[in-house]
Amino acid sequence: MMSRWLLTLLLVSASVQIQAQTTVAPEVLKALQSAQSEQQSGRLDSAQQKLANLSLKDGTLEQALVWRSQGYIAWAQGNTAKAVGLIEKALASKKLDTNQTKEDQLSLGKLYFIQKDYQKAVNYLANAAETDEILQMKIQSWQRLGRYDQALPLAERYLAKQPSIDDQWLQFMIGANIELKRYKDAETWQRKLLLRHETDVRQWRQLAGIQQMAGSHVRAMATLRAAYSRGLKFSENDLDNLVAMAAASDQPWQGARLLENMLQTGLLSKSLSREERLAQLYWQARERKQAAQAYGQLAKRTGKAQHWMTVAQLEMQQNNWQQGLTALDSAERAGADRQRVKQWREWAQTSMAIDSNKQKQVVSR
Repeated sequence: MMSRWLLTLLLVSASVQIQAQTTVAPEVLKALQSAQSEQQSGRLDSAQQKLANLSLKDGTLEQALVWRSQGYIAWAQGNTAKAVGLIEKALASKKLDTNQTKEDQLSLGKLYFIQKDYQKAVNYLANAAETDEILQMKIQSWQRLGRYDQALPLAERYLAKQPSIDDQWLQFMIGANIELKRYKDAETWQRKLLLRHETDVRQWRQLAGIQQMAGSHVRAMATLRAAYSRGLKFSENDLDNLVAMAAASDQPWQGARLLENMLQTGLLSKSLSREERLAQLYWQARERKQAAQAYGQLAKRTGKAQHWMTVAQLEMQQNNWQQGLTALDSAERAGADRQRVKQWREWAQTSMAIDSNKQKQVVSR
């Protein structure tokens, strides 16, 4: 996904916007202005001291302005937790004017972002003007909260304003769309990344993976062949992982078709483990006919009793009783448990007899 960017946060001085307000005592106003001057000069301890000994009445504008000023000084000192507490108290007082309120909401959004409290960050940034900086903070916050449905539209708006898009943003757009199962959009962004790195086998593999997740094993296979025709080589582990990804995405049929095509075209070498994997995928996909065929071929190669038992089970699940009995005979010769074989044989013979009687009754009518 998207890597974290560095934010250049300009420490906001706590401007004292007082318009001939008689409710602010002259000594308090003087202390606020003096603290602001000390802060701007970098003398932060002195700035805090200017406000430390003021006598303030609870619930007054004076108190709110002092909290506010102390909060911004604490931020400048790097004490974000203290800054948050003070600025939130000033905001909660309801004594600040509209501009001060908006400024403090923006500042709290930035402070909570620094503290990695992303839910509170997006809450405070909800109504902030969408500058590039704010959009980036909101996108990353929603991403960290796992809310790609919120992050993606913001990212689209952000990128629409950029003269160029770097690879990290392309990767973010690919990943976010995959998270939301918007595979068509993910493929569009992946193709943009592929155009920049046409000789990078990883980009071709990722494109095939997206197509596979979208349920199109045919297009995924075409992508792999296109890369292969360009002289790019996939490791067998890469290709095995594509099949595994399909199975993990609850798409065993797609995985089976992809694996079968790879084995047929020679992209993957045939092995007993891959043939067994193909049989398992067809079984998981409830494609019993293909699964029985695959397990039958595997059983002939391995001679394992378990493989013949699986063939028997799959054939009998399709009411292919004679084929099931034949597979049971092979399983018994290969050393399968005789009691188990006997039980299954009796079941198959009984079921076959029932089916035969039903057919006779239909004919007699």
